[in-house]
Amino acid sequence: MRAFQFAAALLLLTTSTFADQRVRLRLPELAQAPARQAKPVVPRPAAPQFFTTLLTLDQMRNKQAVVETDLGTIVIDLLPEAAPNHVGYFIKNAQDGTYAATTFHRVVKQGIVQGGDPLSKDPSKVDAYGTGGLGMLRAERNAEKNTRGAVSAVVGGGNPDSGGTQFFICVADQPGLDGTYDVFGRVSEGILVAQKISEVAADEKGRPAERVAIRSVTIRDKPAATPEAFSTESAAELGGYRAVLETSMGAITLEFSADKAPEHVRNFLRLAQAGVYNGMGVHRVAKGFVIQTGYLPSRSQPLSEPQQRLVRNLQPEFNDTSHVKGTVSMARGDDPASADTSFFIVLGTSPVLDGKYTAFGRVVDGLPVVEAIEQVPVNVEAPVTRIEIKSVRVEKR
Repeated sequence: MRAFQFAAALLLLTTSTFADQRVRLRLPELAQAPARQAKPVVPRPAAPQFFTTLLTLDQMRNKQAVVETDLGTIVIDLLPEAAPNHVGYFIKNAQDGTYAATTFHRVVKQGIVQGGDPLSKDPSKVDAYGTGGLGMLRAERNAEKNTRGAVSAVVGGGNPDSGGTQFFICVADQPGLDGTYDVFGRVSEGILVAQKISEVAADEKGRPAERVAIRSVTIRDKPAATPEAFSTESAAELGGYRAVLETSMGAITLEFSADKAPEHVRNFLRLAQAGVYNGMGVHRVAKGFVIQTGYLPSRSQPLSEPQQRLVRNLQPEFNDTSHVKGTVSMARGDDPASADTSFFIVLGTSPVLDGKYTAFGRVVDGLPVVEAIEQVPVNVEAPVTRIEIKSVRVEKR
């Protein structure tokens, strides 16, 4: 038993001795080795906190944003069904005053205008314009197209989930942007203002030479639609109106055949009351045949947006009215349904026009003025000296 205990003790001692020797042998090596440094712990970036609106679709429906700029007012119809979080975020920023005193920091002539960067409030940060206000919205793909008047979210670095306060307005159709930039609104009034902004002088990067500021953005309920002028009158009621054309050569009074061509009469009265014919030139004088006016390019000033919305093609209403001296009829192109604003007054009996052009009225006063216009000098059929419709007055008989 003692022999076993001794042997065991020897074994233990020997093992301990060998272990001590190994430790002593390693110590110098460890002392010479460079100290190992712990790898720094790099914190993971926090997941982006995307904005989610608390507004319901019902709370966002039928809302408009009124954007007051240095060059005029732009009214945007918001589209919550298409992009609810984009609309909710835009409403929030408008109500918080985020857009006030920002600027349109990028323009493409007749293409787009871009704004909404909070950094653009500070003129000293011009080099950073276009980098602020991003990273708050996930993409909300929808079927809306980037056509003229579309309002879409700006994204950064090709990342679709980086929308924010910045937006752009399409001044012309931009099909190449469809499916990449989310449309969340459409301009209902003021596209000509946006167009004017797109035309300001800019450098090669599209930065305007002078600030065009957004003074304020307010949210309002969309006004209730009202019927267009002369849209509800019967043919008999339309026939009770007349129009007085004040021209640079005198007045010409027209009465209408609403029983023969009610939609043409309705259209003419609507355009006349809206001032569409004011400033139009008499662009054609075909002696013994017709004098013609109402051609849009002959107008001294461009049409306003409300006026533009009234210009549309008309379906023909050919009738049995003879084209004799004093008959008023609608001009058109090769397509019978291409009449819009241009009309003519017949100077003599012209059966070649019967049944092919829509006669809708006649001259009841001022025929001598028509005859005087017929006698003006022309270059082919264009008057040498401009003859202009100064105004058209619509009145009841």
